Parts: sequence; C-alpha cells; structure tokens
Amino acid sequence: MIITKVHGLSGTVRVPGDKSISHRGVMLGALAKGQTEIHGFLMGADCLSTIDCFRKLGVRINIYSDTVVVEGMGLRGLKNPIQTLNVGNSGTTMRLISGVLAPQKFSAKLDGDASIRKRPMNRVIMPLSEMGADIKSESGDGLPPLMINGKDLKGITYKSPVASAQVKSALLLAGLYADGETTVIEPALSRNHTELMLKAFGAEVSSEGATARVKPCDELFGQMVVVPGDISSAAYFMVAAAITPDSEITMKNVGLNPTRDGIIRVLKEMGADISIRVNERAVGEPAGDITVRSSELKGITIEGNLIPTLIDELPVIAVLACFAKGTTVIKDAEELKVKESNRIDIMVSNLKAMGADIEATDDGMIINGGKPLHGAVVDSVKDHRVAMSMTVAGMNADGDTDLIDAHCVKISYPRFYEDMQRLTV
Repeated sequence: MIITKVHGLSGTVRVPGDKSISHRGVMLGALAKGQTEIHGFLMGADCLSTIDCFRKLGVRINIYSDTVVVEGMGLRGLKNPIQTLNVGNSGTTMRLISGVLAPQKFSAKLDGDASIRKRPMNRVIMPLSEMGADIKSESGDGLPPLMINGKDLKGITYKSPVASAQVKSALLLAGLYADGETTVIEPALSRNHTELMLKAFGAEVSSEGATARVKPCDELFGQMVVVPGDISSAAYFMVAAAITPDSEITMKNVGLNPTRDGIIRVLKEMGADISIRVNERAVGEPAGDITVRSSELKGITIEGNLIPTLIDELPVIAVLACFAKGTTVIKDAEELKVKESNRIDIMVSNLKAMGADIEATDDGMIINGGKPLHGAVVDSVKDHRVAMSMTVAGMNADGDTDLIDAHCVKISYPRFYEDMQRLTV
C-alpha cells in the first residue's frame, strides 16, 4: 500500500469495539448460565478466533451485525472438542482459554498461525501447572502448540514476574474451578477487564492495588455487555490529529478504563490539545468522547507503572515522539519484544528508514524528535499495530511510503484505512 502525505484531518470516528472486552465477553458468556448479549463486538480476526474456539467446545454463538449472542453452557458444560482449537493470531485467546481448559474433564489441543508459534507460553504454563494443570508445549520449548489434559486444580498465590493481563486472566479463570482461593500479585497493575467482568457475571472477585483474588464459583450468569470503542484503536487517530497540521478528530464512545488510558496521560504530558467528555459505562467500564487537535509537543520519559497501561500503544507513541521537540525515552517495555513481532526492533528499523533519529535499547527506545520524515519502504511484518503506526507516520512524511503487508490490520481494525481516508481534508 502506498501512503502519501496529508494536509489536515477533520471529523469524527467511531472506532471498533474494545478487543480485550470482546474476547472476555465471549469466554464468560460461554461459561455462564443463560444468554449473554454482547453489543459493539469487535469483528476482527482475533475475536472471531475466540468465537470459533468456543463453538468447537459446544457453545452456540450467533452473530447479528456487531451483536454477538452467546448461549451459555455453564461452568461445567463445555464439550470435548473433536478438532484442534485454532486461535489464529490471537495470543489473548490462547493464554486465556488455557485457564478455561485446564480444569475441564477432557483434553484439548491449542494451535495457531506461524506468529503464534513464536509466542512464549511458559508464562501461563508454569503457574497453571503449579495449580495442578497438565499443560505441555508439544515442542518442549514453551511455544505452541499446547496440549491440555483437564485436571482438578488447587488455588495458589502467584507472584507474576510480569504485569500481564493475559497471565492474570488465565489464572483467575482457572481459579473459578480451583479448590481454594486463587491470588495473583503483579509487579504493576495490568488492565483489569477480567476482574470487572467476572464480578458482573457473579464471581466473587476482589482487587487491591496490583493484587487480584478469586474464590471458587458454582455458577456465572449471562449478562448484557456493551463494548466501548477500543482505546488502542483510537490511539492512531489521537496521534494522527496531534502531529498533523490543521487537524481535529473526535473519537466517539471510547473506553476510558484507567488501567488502559496511558496514551491519554502521555499525550497530556507531551502538551497535546486534548479534551474528554465522559458519557457512558459498560459492565463497570467508563467510556467517553475524546477530541484531539494539532499540537506542539515535547519529549518526555515513559516508564514504570505507566507501561502496562499503554503497552499496545507504544508503537504509535514512537511515531508521536518523532514529531515532538526534544528527546522521548521509553523504558521498562521489554514486553514489546514478545508481541506479534519484536515491536522495538521493527519500529526502530522502519522509522530509521524514514529518517527518524531513533535507537533501540534493551527495554525500549530513545527518540530525538523534530527530524523530518521522508517516504520509504516499510514492513509491517504482518503486525497490525505496526501497520497502523507506520500509516500514521507515512501520512506525515514527505514523499510516498510503501507499506508492506498493510492488510494485517484486519486482526483488530478491518476498516482502519477507510476511516482514516474519510477524515482526510
């Protein structure tokens, strides 16, 4: 795809539903008694993989436009799958469903695409095994495919070495079935959608700081879930509006969960012209309209407990930093190396090709902003967040930018290019 420089962006956009909430709505709906309706569901490839896996586990799931209706089987109603559960490109599906499958009375195999087969799964294999699960990497190196033979589990207290909502969620879901309370202690609080939704579905969950606990559960109950717009998808429009001259974009009904709003805090600290109107709540999730205008930006340091609140937005934040005065330092973001790609290396490589003054570090990047970007050939390496980030960069670079494998945005935002084009002045 060829991307050319734009001279202003204006209008409103309603980004797709939150990816994390969409995944969890299907999973909890499948485990609940009765019907769960999920409105505003993200019809991206990853969330459709979650639907496919639970259909193979015997759950009836119907799709009506952006509404998904799940006919819950109850906590102990899932059926033995006769096929491999293919998660596609979705690490969230594989890690969370591992926690669901570990305590079942049957065996299941989990696999995915070439990218998933490079993603580290020991981070869920080890704590689930500590709970008594029989879960193994077929290759023996902690990578998929995974074979899970259902076993009785016991509750544990697990001190996670990483702040990962996927690890925490897998253990909390397994903890619903365990003998005794399950506690997860993180080094910093990761996104808390699972805790909020479990509580809404009737589980006994508590949180204090970076510690979450769940007690064994007899039954969950189907709910109405209204999914707000995904702040990770909105981030590309926020950054585009901030760095493109003569621009103003309003993103409607975006999720404002404080464990996910790091991109807003970064924009404010960098001096962006941003305003927010809170207007709705969905399953305990705040949401609102975000307006961002062209801004004079300054470099900052992004580190510590802020990182888990914006881990998926760091690629586009790297683009943002290229247009700020001064130096931006991103630290404590080793997790970027084990996403759909090594997002540190690929973003540094792509932005360097466009003329940015950027260097990789062991745990992040150093970006000296203010150096004009020019068109180049850049590679998404089939990573949807890299593709969307480089699109925003190309829209603010002189000359043509040739983005390889641009189509991978379908994983989380199928209509991304159409929405961005519509805003172009």
